[in-house]
Amino acid sequence: MATALVALPLVAAQAAESAKPAAKASATDAALPQVDDSVDPCQNFYQYACGPWIKANPIPSDQSRWGSFNALHERNQQILKTALEDIVAHPSADNQRVGDFYAACMDEAGADAKGAAPIQPLLDQIKALPGKEQLPALVAALHDVGVDVLFSFGSQADFQDARQDIAVIDQGGLGLPNRDYYVREGAKFDGIRQAYVEHVSRTFQLLGDAKAAADAKAQVVMRLETDLAKASLSLADRNDPQKVNHKEPVATLSTLAPGFAWADYFKATGAPAFQTLNVTEPDFFKALQTVLAGASADDVKTYLSWHVAHAFSSNLSKAFVDERFSFYSKKLRGVEQNLPRWKRCVMETDNALGEDLGKYYVKTAFGAGQKAKMLTMVKNLKAAYSVDIDQLDWMSAETKKRAHEKLDAIVDKIGYPDKWRDYSSVVTRKDDLVGNVERATEFETKRQLAKIGKPHDRAEWLMSPPTVNAYYDPTENDINFPAGILQPPFYFAGADDAINYGAIGAVIGHEMTHGFDDQGRQYDKDGNLKDWWTADDAKKFEARAQCVVDEYDGFVAIDDVHLNGKATLGENLADNGGHAIALKALMATLKGKTAKKDGRFTTEQKFFLGYAQVWCSNQRDDAKRDQAITDVHSLSEYRVNGVVSNNPEFAKAFNCKADAPMNRGAKACKVW
Repeated sequence: MATALVALPLVAAQAAESAKPAAKASATDAALPQVDDSVDPCQNFYQYACGPWIKANPIPSDQSRWGSFNALHERNQQILKTALEDIVAHPSADNQRVGDFYAACMDEAGADAKGAAPIQPLLDQIKALPGKEQLPALVAALHDVGVDVLFSFGSQADFQDARQDIAVIDQGGLGLPNRDYYVREGAKFDGIRQAYVEHVSRTFQLLGDAKAAADAKAQVVMRLETDLAKASLSLADRNDPQKVNHKEPVATLSTLAPGFAWADYFKATGAPAFQTLNVTEPDFFKALQTVLAGASADDVKTYLSWHVAHAFSSNLSKAFVDERFSFYSKKLRGVEQNLPRWKRCVMETDNALGEDLGKYYVKTAFGAGQKAKMLTMVKNLKAAYSVDIDQLDWMSAETKKRAHEKLDAIVDKIGYPDKWRDYSSVVTRKDDLVGNVERATEFETKRQLAKIGKPHDRAEWLMSPPTVNAYYDPTENDINFPAGILQPPFYFAGADDAINYGAIGAVIGHEMTHGFDDQGRQYDKDGNLKDWWTADDAKKFEARAQCVVDEYDGFVAIDDVHLNGKATLGENLADNGGHAIALKALMATLKGKTAKKDGRFTTEQKFFLGYAQVWCSNQRDDAKRDQAITDVHSLSEYRVNGVVSNNPEFAKAFNCKADAPMNRGAKACKVW
């Protein structure tokens, strides 16, 4: 869990996608998007570049959004489906583990016949709890199989010494997406909270409770979770590493929450002995003491039982699957129907055995040529970044020197791990889906805990190879590009460099810029949380970053819900900086051959179109609201318009007037 605190992905985790054909494109003409000539690009570049795509790609009924990321994810899922079906049909000693997991997941009739029986042993453990004194060992057992109750416990790179992994304990225990859903005011959120209580009640009824009893239990769950939520850090605060960095002696926990036997909990987890740990939010654990002291043993059992059902509902009978979908997908994000089972099972298999499955994806969809070209682009982006640092007029020579050192130290990880994870200890059976999930989760939990006190493994990947995403890890100072994203529309073999630099080039620049955004800049070249800025330069950075906060605060997601400029700052800085650096790298590669038209568009125009098409998407209103509240990434429209309007090169490329919306001129925000 530790790395989840700091790793910075390009987009939030995506659900499996609906089956829609993805255009195969390898030439420049095919790579360029159609444009909406009825729209002036200087008025709304997103609509100009994405309008035809948006019109031609309505949201499938089983999706909350449909965009370029989703289309590529769909293509990758089809590849994995074909591989898994072949594995199931032709099992071998090497692939049977993955095949049995997928086969068990696809056995819908078997799941329906079992009902809630697969989770009954866990529910019985909870029912048998003598009192709250025995709670720590039970919480450890639930954490072991992925049931998120009360808090979370794992390992992370030490903020002070990134070469070592330490224990970390963090907030947790909520059923709604984050704290805002419990505390925000307004009719819309009142309605969501009421719908959640009803969902919890219906789940208890599926477990066998009468409605009146289930309703009462749902109220207990809501009360306890609301108390935990109020004590949790906000999305914006969790983005600040200083606010989640509290390395303390283990005994500190007994001071914060003396009513919970921490020694019993840690012993039950099987974690190696340790003397210190990162208590990410001390105030949360103070509140945990109050919550547990004020709850009866029966209330705690009710809360734990709900979270067991919640954790495994997608792996139980259709009644549980449908109930989960009705709230989390339909109510929260506006999705009309559930994904087909094969897509859910591909996703489950990837989540459980990602690198086992990733081997087959890499064999099919990733070649040495793609990796070589990516390495060349990364080299060119780094060179452009180095020049940009030298040209900054607001940064001192002293801080520039440190910035160059950090840039030069960035490690590039492309495609897939050098060494595949060994899942040989994970037992899977064709007739035991929930058991398979439990054992795979237990394997991962134990793997994470075993890291405590050991050297940090910088070769490890946090995403599986088929993932359509990328990330920067500040504690490792590395940029990571899974094989899954190195496909159209991010990278087109044979296409004009302008398009590829606008697409995957901007992604590379985005991840590099995370090393210098509001979070990343606080880490040194070795991944330690260590200040390397002069005080004056830090103030100048903050002032320039505030411009970005204010700009994005003004963007409307839906109705009266705006983007959170502070929570999204790191991603917005990475979008703006990465985009600008990618253009500079392109110009350096072309050695000044600019503005010459090759067909309809100039080189610069093709760059901006290549960038925009990555973010073309349709999104449901409820999903926009959910993203604005829970996600550190801005909506797609603003990842385009917010960025190009800050770049004076865009205004030049499209001859925008000084007062055009896409030309912020003197109001433009620029950090990198």
